[in-house]
Amino acid sequence: MKSDLHSHLILRLLTLYRKPMGGNGVLYPILGFASCVAFIYMSFGDLKLSSLPKGLSLSFVERNGSHFILDGKPLYVNGWNSYWLMAHSMDENSRGRVSVMLQAGAKMGLTVCRTWAFNDGGYEALQISPGQFDERVFQALDYVIAEASRHGIRLLLSLVNNLQAYGGKTQYVKWAWQEGIGLSSSNDSFFFDPSIRKYFKNYVLTVLTRKNTITGIEYRNDPTIFAWELINEPRCMSDPSGDTLQEWIEEMTGFIKSIDKNHLLTIGLEGLYGPKSPKSAVNPGEWASTLGSDFVCNSNITNVDFTSVHIYPDHWFHDLGFEEKQRYVSKWVRSHIEDCDEELKKPVMFTEYGLSNQNKDFQASQREQFYRTILDIIYKSAKKKGSGVGALVWQFLVEGIEEYNDDFGLVPWETPSIHKLTIQQSCRLARIQGLNQQTGNLKQLCS
Repeated sequence: MKSDLHSHLILRLLTLYRKPMGGNGVLYPILGFASCVAFIYMSFGDLKLSSLPKGLSLSFVERNGSHFILDGKPLYVNGWNSYWLMAHSMDENSRGRVSVMLQAGAKMGLTVCRTWAFNDGGYEALQISPGQFDERVFQALDYVIAEASRHGIRLLLSLVNNLQAYGGKTQYVKWAWQEGIGLSSSNDSFFFDPSIRKYFKNYVLTVLTRKNTITGIEYRNDPTIFAWELINEPRCMSDPSGDTLQEWIEEMTGFIKSIDKNHLLTIGLEGLYGPKSPKSAVNPGEWASTLGSDFVCNSNITNVDFTSVHIYPDHWFHDLGFEEKQRYVSKWVRSHIEDCDEELKKPVMFTEYGLSNQNKDFQASQREQFYRTILDIIYKSAKKKGSGVGALVWQFLVEGIEEYNDDFGLVPWETPSIHKLTIQQSCRLARIQGLNQQTGNLKQLCS
């Protein structure tokens, strides 16, 4: 009978969604959201929107050597990226999708979501100009953190982009140049210009000491935040030696820790090895060692609590077939776990991994194989108490936000094999930690 009710709900909502609206276009986002809720309802069972679960009591995640520790026990992470949460929380009509995404993640046993805590300059910017903030956008970030807490999800919050999307280091350089104080118009002056360093430090200070208008908790005191990520995919190509980026990371990680000693901190690296590294041959090509970053050297900085690695064979190799990419990915993942096991003695998180649907030989089944390759290696490392502690897929979405999608994104409950694999990994890691130690969704999901 429940199945019949589910089917009726879906058909009714989709029928409404497809009906001509005349001039009343305002109904489209409302009905689109309703259909999104219906999909969640079918996929995960009864979803009582009038009585969503109250926020779980969270503790700060800590580090002990190469392990994450939560309440005195090892913690392993299965999670995801939804970079768009803040942008989609500004409008009351779209905020519901953020709640649906967070609740769906929790119901798949996911525990950490990585998202942007920046939007510099441009449309609906959080930081309009150096030191000037849009309170409406800040309240959207407040909402994301409060909702994550309500669903028992922790957030990995990234503070700036190396890329131009959402402003990034390019916007900081433009600001300095426009004010006539910039040393150079090069994007890499973000890392060495004293004025720009001050801009960024002011931004960091403002974010970390922000008092959430919903919870009343300063960000630096909120355990909902899993960790801070300094910068997404830093590169400083004007100094291939890596010295400029190394110095900047040392300064900025020290600054963050001087403000916030509660939270873990990572850099946001892609995992590339520098020209002096004995592992430069593991890189996807010679070009990778010329970008001014070095996984081991950068990650060895004292204030960096855990390392990060990204996995995008489609971006790195254009002539390899799927099986060859798979073999390389296995080598790439194992190499970084080895670095952290044997040299760095820190946890490693694979904070982005994805397979493009634009590949010439792409088949939907390849995504499951690709994901499984990565998740299996992490599981084996965790089972041996190694440093491979988790991974975050790029990226999960809900229906109705196609403008935030890319060739890696998917709605997980629309792909049963991915949905099943995601839950399987959540439960495998939970069992290593001990199901008796779990609460809420994980204990119920995996028992």
